[in-house]
Amino acid sequence: MPATFRHFAINADDLPRAKRFYESVFGWRFDPWGPPGFYQIHNAGAGVIGALQERRELVPDAPMRGFEASFGVDDLRETIAAIEANGGRILMQPYRIDGVGELVYFEDSEGNFAGAMHYVPGFFD
Repeated sequence: MPATFRHFAINADDLPRAKRFYESVFGWRFDPWGPPGFYQIHNAGAGVIGALQERRELVPDAPMRGFEASFGVDDLRETIAAIEANGGRILMQPYRIDGVGELVYFEDSEGNFAGAMHYVPGFFD
């Protein structure tokens, strides 16, 4: 079943600097959301949610660089099985975000990190 691009995150060492940069360059609006050091990006695209967050590591000694993409899937368990069956590996076991859905991070067959999220029904309505 196809996955839909739904979320991206920008990992930053200096959140205020990154926030100013994207506000000035793209006209994005940021609101604090969830844990400290995490912002939601508004007006980044129809049906797409953006985030600005402090840089982190999903695996030791591998800080997240660049943009982090997440894909909306209908069945997270089926997606996990397909990732593992096709040369990928799970980096973070499924994690529930209340009111949003269940998220897993994985490494694809080429060493790229991404997320797969099963959103709660109606989240994008």
